[in-house]
Amino acid sequence: MQAIPTAISDVLILEPKVFGDARGFFFESYNARAFAQATGLDVNFVQDNHSRSARGVLRGLHYQLKQPQGKLVRVVRGSVYDVAVDVRKSSPTFGRWVGVELSESNQRELWVPAGFAHGFLVTSESADFLYKTTDYYAPEHERCIAWNDPAIGIEWPLDGAPVLSAKDQQGVPLAQAEVFA
Repeated sequence: MQAIPTAISDVLILEPKVFGDARGFFFESYNARAFAQATGLDVNFVQDNHSRSARGVLRGLHYQLKQPQGKLVRVVRGSVYDVAVDVRKSSPTFGRWVGVELSESNQRELWVPAGFAHGFLVTSESADFLYKTTDYYAPEHERCIAWNDPAIGIEWPLDGAPVLSAKDQQGVPLAQAEVFA
């Protein structure tokens, strides 16, 4: 596994070693020892999630104030544009974002640490999105920042209006959001 830095040093792109031949491919999507060696991080994942979404669905930007979750995310079918936004007020990169394509063909993963809002846009007909989390889902502590907050300025690769859940339609601008100290 190789860790590739992004414009925000705490967010990492991970590329697993893929072994392929005429039969298909094999790779370890997660190995605690390889993850620690590549990233320098010792994390404990407690929950795995799987979502399927259609083209144009935008999920996010979500985070939990209490029970904050680090997330290791990847796509096993289709492709998404995945985004992490720094919502740690004391961070020098507060309010900045990074975006990366995750797909079944590039087999990349993204490490999104606790303290970041996270979201993605489905860019294929549909996508199966998997994520490991370092804490349990706690809906009472979940917050949502507006996906289109001009103060953040995420450059989503949109082809028309995104499909949003009712919850995501209620996202607030970063300036009004509860954030980490």
